[in-house]
Amino acid sequence: MTETLDTTLSSDVTEVRAQKLKLLRAQIGDVYPAHFHRTITNAELAEKYEGLEPDAVTEDVVTVAGRVFSSRNSGMFMDIRDAGAKIQIFSHKDTTPEEARALLPMVDIGDIIGVTGVVRRTKRGELTINAQEITMLTKALLPMPEKWHGLSDVELRYRKRHLDILTNEDSKLRFQQRARIISGIRRFMEEDGFMEVETPMLHSVYGGATAEPFKTHHNTLKLDMYLRIAPELFLKRTLVSGLADKVFEVNRNFRNEGVSTRHNPEFTMMECYWAYADYEDIMDLVERLFSSLAMSIHGSTDVTFGDKTISFAGPFKRVPMPEAVKDVTGIDFLAIKTDEEARAASRAAGFEIEKDWTWGECLAFIFEEKVEGTLIQPSHVTHFPKDISPFAKEVPGEPRLVERFETYCNAWEVGNAFSELNDPEEQRRRMVEQLEQAHARGEKEKQLDDDFLDAIDQGMPPAGGLGIGVDRLVMLLTNAPSIRDVILFPARRKAD
Repeated sequence: MTETLDTTLSSDVTEVRAQKLKLLRAQIGDVYPAHFHRTITNAELAEKYEGLEPDAVTEDVVTVAGRVFSSRNSGMFMDIRDAGAKIQIFSHKDTTPEEARALLPMVDIGDIIGVTGVVRRTKRGELTINAQEITMLTKALLPMPEKWHGLSDVELRYRKRHLDILTNEDSKLRFQQRARIISGIRRFMEEDGFMEVETPMLHSVYGGATAEPFKTHHNTLKLDMYLRIAPELFLKRTLVSGLADKVFEVNRNFRNEGVSTRHNPEFTMMECYWAYADYEDIMDLVERLFSSLAMSIHGSTDVTFGDKTISFAGPFKRVPMPEAVKDVTGIDFLAIKTDEEARAASRAAGFEIEKDWTWGECLAFIFEEKVEGTLIQPSHVTHFPKDISPFAKEVPGEPRLVERFETYCNAWEVGNAFSELNDPEEQRRRMVEQLEQAHARGEKEKQLDDDFLDAIDQGMPPAGGLGIGVDRLVMLLTNAPSIRDVILFPARRKAD
C-alpha cells in the first residue's frame, strides 16, 4: 500500500512538513540531491525572452531552479525565485506528465525545486515555463513568514537575517549594493595606482587607534593577543618596505566598545597610505571616490537619505576646526594661549569640562557638541588639535594643530586622514606620551609598539593616510538608518 499524507495527525505546519519529507524519502529517495544543473538563471531567462509576445509559446526547453514563493490552484501555478528574479511555473495535465504532477501535493512554499520545461508567455504577459519535469532539491522544514508580517519585529530581522532577505526585497537590494560598493572601492583604488595588501588581524600589541580591544590567547605561542582595532601601523611598515608607494586594505576591525545605530563591535574599513602625498591630496581622493561610488549605485552624485538630498559632487566644503567652533559658539581658540584659559572659556560658554582637559581636548569636545551635528552635506573638517592626533604632522606656524581632516556627512564621521608623521624621534615621543596617558586611565595592558618604531627608524617617506568607515558609507549610499541594516549578521545579545 502506498503511504499517504495524514494531515489529521497534527495542526502544526512543521509536523506536516516533516511528514511530507518522510513520504518524499519513501517515494523519490534523495530529497536533497547533490547534483542538479540548471541551464539558465531566472534573470537571464527574463532578459533573453524580454521581447516574447503575449500568448506566444516557444520550442525552447530550459532548466531553472529556485525557492517556491507562491502556489495557486493546488500547485498548477507556482512562482519560484532564485537570487536574481522570479519565474512562473505552470503544471497542467496537457503539458506536464503525471509523474511530475504527483509531486505537487508534497511541495510547500519555501521549498527549493528544479523545473525543466518549455518557455512561453501567458495572455496576461507573464513569462512562464510549462513544466515537463519537477525535481525536489530541498524540502524546507520550517514555514516561510506570511509575506512580511512574520518579520515585522526589527530585532528578529537582524537575528534571522536569512528570513529578512528572503522576504524583504529592499533588504536584499541593500546587501547587493553593499557588495557593489566594496568592489567599487577596490576597483577605484587599484585604478588609482594603489596595491591591495593584507595585514594581521591578531596583534601582540594593539594600536593605531584609541579603543578597547578584544583579547584572546594563542596556546602554541603562549601569548596574549588582541583582535585588530586598526591596521595603521602595519600598513605604514609596508610603506617603509618600499613594496609600493600606494597601498590599501579593505579590512575588518574589532573594538570592544558600545553598540549603537552607528557602531558595531566588528566593522569594515578601507585604509590607505600614499607616499609623497599629503592630507590635501587625500581630500581630493576622498571626493573622487565618493562621487564615483554614488554614480555607480545611483547614476548620480545626488543621493537621497531620509528626507535629505546629499550631494557627493566635489569639491566638498573645507573648514578648519577652530574656525568652525568660532562660527558656531563665538569662542576663538586660536586666541587662547593656555589649557587653563581654554577650560575657563569653555565653562563660561556653558560646557561641562573636565578639570584636566587640555586646550585641544576642549576644542574637540565643543566641536563634537555644537558643530558636528550641523554637517549634513559632505565636509572636510581640517586642522585638528595635536593633543588628540598623535600620528599627524603639525600645521606650519601653528604647532597646536596638525594636518588632519575628518570627512563628515549627515553629521557622521565617515573618514579620517592625516599628513602622516614620519619623524621617528617625534613619533616616539608622542607614542610614549600617549602610553603614559593610557596607563594613567588604568589601561595597564597598553604597550609601546617597538616593532613599528623600529620600522620608522628605518625611514618612512612622507605620506598621506586615510581610513574610511565602509559601513557608514554604505548606510549613506543605501538610505539605511542603522548600521545593523548594512551588516549581514550584526552583533546581538543572546536570544532569551
